[in-house]
Amino acid sequence: MCEKRSGDKTFTGTAKLYGKTVIVTGGNNGIGKATVAQLALRGARVILACYSKQRGEAAAQEIRKETGNDAVIFMQLDLSSQKSIRSFAETFLKTESRLDLLINNAALGAPGRTEDGIGMILGVNHIGHFLLTNLLLDRLKKCAPSRVINVSSCGHNFGTIDFDCINTHKKLVLGSSDLDLFRAYASTKLCNVLFTHELAKRLEGTNVTCYSLHPGSVRSELARHLRQWHSRIVLFMIRHFWATDPVSGSQTTLYCALQGNIEHLSGRYFSDSQVMQVKPEARDDGIAKKLWDVSEKLCGIA
Repeated sequence: MCEKRSGDKTFTGTAKLYGKTVIVTGGNNGIGKATVAQLALRGARVILACYSKQRGEAAAQEIRKETGNDAVIFMQLDLSSQKSIRSFAETFLKTESRLDLLINNAALGAPGRTEDGIGMILGVNHIGHFLLTNLLLDRLKKCAPSRVINVSSCGHNFGTIDFDCINTHKKLVLGSSDLDLFRAYASTKLCNVLFTHELAKRLEGTNVTCYSLHPGSVRSELARHLRQWHSRIVLFMIRHFWATDPVSGSQTTLYCALQGNIEHLSGRYFSDSQVMQVKPEARDDGIAKKLWDVSEKLCGIA
């Protein structure tokens, strides 16, 4: 089950980010946008990475005006296209000298497939971020200490990993009913937790750490992809278990990104700015390793 929120804890850390560079995917709305604004206020150079040029540039301009930080930059990134992800990474690595924080925030609940033939929800919510992170890992290591933040959800508790389905159909769930879409979304959130678990093991000794988390947000645009019944499920969950607004929803992301002395908790899952225990499947070494191997194949980096 989703853990009921206990007070929408506000992150009170005083860390400044002058001279630091951050990427936030899906940073043009909801908790992503709130996260970008908070990082900009702390002096970071923030790359707002999202699909829509119009909406991305508008969000970047608004945040620059609100924060007084001119170093909020839009860069186009389509997580449903591995070509776009590779192009984004190539451009970023050529034009930016640092990467201190990678915040994999974007998610959707849409049916269909990516241009690479992967189920859209799996392709964007997990595979896209998996590829992006791997393409940027060397830069994160060079700029260490650095962090990777994977925004998951309490919905991961409702997910499961069907490797036969992934290998055969490049999807986590067959079918396109509202319930199927919900199950697929929840399963990608489980992928986020497992990805973080395995990534932490591979990053041991590099001074790069990683964390997954449940954010919470009522004002998220996730539901715009969903049909009526599916939307009702998601809205019920966020009304009862998630935070009340995008700023509140960004607090655990900020905690994982900026809180000091949590390096020993690399690979763990957080909610309400606290480390939380996850179900056995979400911390299973064998499942996490198998998911990593399958993800490499789907990205063509195996």
